[in-house]
Amino acid sequence: MMDQLPLAIGWVLYALLHSLLAGLRVKAAVVRLWPGFTPWYRLAYNGVALLAVLPLIWLMRAVPGAELWAWNGAWAWLANGLAAAALFGAMQSSQAYAMNDFLGLGVLGGDKAIERDVFRLSTPHRFVRHPWYSFGLVIVWTRDMNAAMLVSALAITIYFVAGSWLEEKKLIAIHGDTYRRYQERVPGLLPLPWKYLQSEEAKRFT
Repeated sequence: MMDQLPLAIGWVLYALLHSLLAGLRVKAAVVRLWPGFTPWYRLAYNGVALLAVLPLIWLMRAVPGAELWAWNGAWAWLANGLAAAALFGAMQSSQAYAMNDFLGLGVLGGDKAIERDVFRLSTPHRFVRHPWYSFGLVIVWTRDMNAAMLVSALAITIYFVAGSWLEEKKLIAIHGDTYRRYQERVPGLLPLPWKYLQSEEAKRFT
């Protein structure tokens, strides 16, 4: 597994960079020091995130390591079915976000808002607070696994757990008691049969 050490270090550096740039302090510093760049921050952030992950994808392909397991037969159908369902769920979750703002594309159309901090809930948000992370984990862990993929899956899992915690702090800072009440009613990453919002309850949070 030592041949996967550069990949592991790369994921750690990527997570640190991604979290740093997503933090409210960095955004506040940009607003203070370069106010003219502020509307472009989200687009630049997404561009940096995309470019930074490309070397990691290259490493995964260049040094795949030992094959660990592959889904075959009915198991492959199940794994791919779960991944497809997770992808659909992630698409449903996007209804909670102003996607132009989230991707940073609003500024290209002359919209100068970085993000619209309105609290919205999609259907998946009634069951977990971070459905993109939850569905992302399903997709990652239903893939065929070699050493490089395992290192990446573990790194992504750790980052999603830590990232969701950091995201919670930001959401509390933005939405205050509304988000605290939501935290009390809905689990973070793993759905629980006894802990979710009815559709009517969800409407009271928006």
